This record gives sequence, structure tokens and C-alpha cells, in this order.
Amino acid sequence: MQRIAVGWLTWQLTGSGFWLGVVAFADFFPVVVVGPVAGALADRWDRLTVVKVSQTISLLQATALFWLTATGSVTIGLLVALTAFQGFVVAFNQPARLALVPSLVPQADLPTAVAINSVVFNLARFIGPACAGPAIVWSGVSGAFAANAVSYLPFLAALFTIRIEPEGTGSAKQRSMMADLAEGIRYTARHPGIAALLVLLTALGIGARPLSELLPGFAANVFNSGAGGLSILASSMGGGAIVGGLWLGQRAHSSDLIRIAFAGSTVGALATIAAIATGHMWVAVPALIVVGGSMSVAGIAIQSAIQLATARVMRGRVMGLYGLIFRGAPAVGALTAGFVSTYFGLRVPVLFGALIVIAVCFWLYLDRQRIAEALRSPDVENDV
Repeated sequence: MQRIAVGWLTWQLTGSGFWLGVVAFADFFPVVVVGPVAGALADRWDRLTVVKVSQTISLLQATALFWLTATGSVTIGLLVALTAFQGFVVAFNQPARLALVPSLVPQADLPTAVAINSVVFNLARFIGPACAGPAIVWSGVSGAFAANAVSYLPFLAALFTIRIEPEGTGSAKQRSMMADLAEGIRYTARHPGIAALLVLLTALGIGARPLSELLPGFAANVFNSGAGGLSILASSMGGGAIVGGLWLGQRAHSSDLIRIAFAGSTVGALATIAAIATGHMWVAVPALIVVGGSMSVAGIAIQSAIQLATARVMRGRVMGLYGLIFRGAPAVGALTAGFVSTYFGLRVPVLFGALIVIAVCFWLYLDRQRIAEALRSPDVENDV
């Protein structure tokens, strides 16, 4: 709900695709600054505590957004600043949260756990926009921000019920932070499978993600459907993502994650081209459902394969780099797409991004056998 509200508020304040890109950049780019460091810290600090603290701070940020919009004090500058602040919070939260997942389930169930996590996340992407549209229409964007702030309370209560065994990360504290960081980067770059999947993740972030960030502009200027249309478009992508996650959850123990990642990325890029080729919203909706499902499948397959292939003691640092790309690449893509849309319209940057994804998939597919063999290596049990 907050993401939709922020996008719509940005459009209301500026009416500019460029500012949509700036706000998305402010949300995603902080992870580029602190992501690798946050990953190293996730291998040193108690991960559960990091998640609890970051979610508490997010509650305060959502409350500030509500107050500013309810009192009419919000400006585009304040919106960008608060979005960037939240981006830094998420940048510290994400490596710890992702590295925490293998501590909650047996290794054999990890792909299923990642798929379930994706289904829950995308269920929010489906329900959130469906609720945000009416909330914005009936009570303004402040209503959506208020609902988001309240939603943190039961989530925090749930976090405080979790009990896990210590991970034994204390040995990392004997080395310097820079040594840990360098070791994580070397490990990731030299692993043929993990490095290849991160290249694909980069292509998806830069090439495919800008469609989501430019949806307010498409709803307003291309489909002429307003806030209600925006909620339908965003919910379509979220609904497709739920279906994709449920489908992959049934196949999560398959050894075919690489093929699934390549196929999902390619189909999603082709569906993106189909979605922007029309001026009719109800023609675009089915294509957006396919986009959401395909990109969800690709994302789950990529994350599952990386988690399974990563050595236990390197997991925080690898997931820190994963988080850097997962949020940093969309920041670059959204800012670039927003800038290009100012001069060439909304469709051109989205089309170019989809072609980038297709090209990268083809390039990596040629080396698929070496990538698959590297990902099957038993590093996950090693202490490095």
C-alpha cells in the first residue's frame, strides 16, 4: 500500500516520469552504499536482532509519512528524503533477513521456504494495491500510509516470538571488517554459478523492474485510468507473482532451477513488451499477470540456487551482495527509465529494458552447463 501511495503521491506532486524514477532511485540506491557492509555485519551480529530493530525504524518512517500527508506538509523533497531513509533501513535489514531463512528450516526445505516467502511477499503485492486504490480515492494517500504504519505492530509481535539457535558467527569478529568484505566479494566473483545468477539478477533489475516503477505514469497517461487503474495494474502483477510462486513451490526440489530462471526471465521480458504495446488497460492486464508470474518464478529460482550453493559462513556477505543488486539495479534502471521517458515517452525505456533481459538470458544460456555444475557443488556445508 505504501509503495503505491508513494508512487501516486509523486505523480500528484510533479506529474513527471522523471520524478517517479528519482523516488524509485531513492528507495533502491541506498543498498549500493551500505549493502556489502550490511552483509558483512549480518555475519557478525545477531541477525534476528537486526531484523527487529530495522522493522521498528520502518514503523517510525511510515508514521512520519502519514503525519506529513495528513497535515498537508509533504513536499517532493521530503518524500524523496523519507524514501531514501527507508532505503537505508531496508539495506541493513535485507542481508540479515535473507541469511536468517536457512536457520528456520532444514536445508532440504530451503527452496520451498524461499518460494513460500515469495508467495507471502507477492500476496502483499496483490492485496496492497487492491486496498491502496480505494484507500487513496476515499481518504487520500495518508490513509494508505496509516494502514502501513499499523501493520508493523502485529508483525513486530510475531518477530519477538521467534527463537533460533546462535549461528556461531563470532569467529568473524576476529578479522577486520574490510577483510570480511573482500573475502565475500572474492568468493562471489570466483563462483561461476553465483556470479552468473547475479548477472541475470542485474539484468532483471535494470531491464525489467522499471515497468513497475513507471506504472503510475502508464495508469495516468497511457491507459487514462487514474488511481483505481493503477491498483488494478499493480495487483495484476502481484497476482501473477503469487501464482508463479505457488507453481514453483510445488517444484522447489527440482534440480532444474537454472532452466526455470532463464525461461522465467525470457517469458517475462516478452510479456512486458506485449503489455506496453497496447493502449487498452484490459488488454495489458493479462500480459502483466504473465510478467508478474514469470519474474516471480525467475526471482525465486535465482535466490534458491544462490542460497543452496553458498557456504554457510559466507551467507550473510553473499546475500548482502545479492541485496545490493536486488535493490541497486532497479534503482539504476528506474532512474534511467524515468529520465529517458521524459524525452521519448514511457514505452521506449521499458521496451529497451526488456530487450536487455532477453540478450543476457541468451548469453548465459550458452554457458548453462558450466553454471549448473558450479551450483551443484557442495560448498554449502563448508566453512571456507
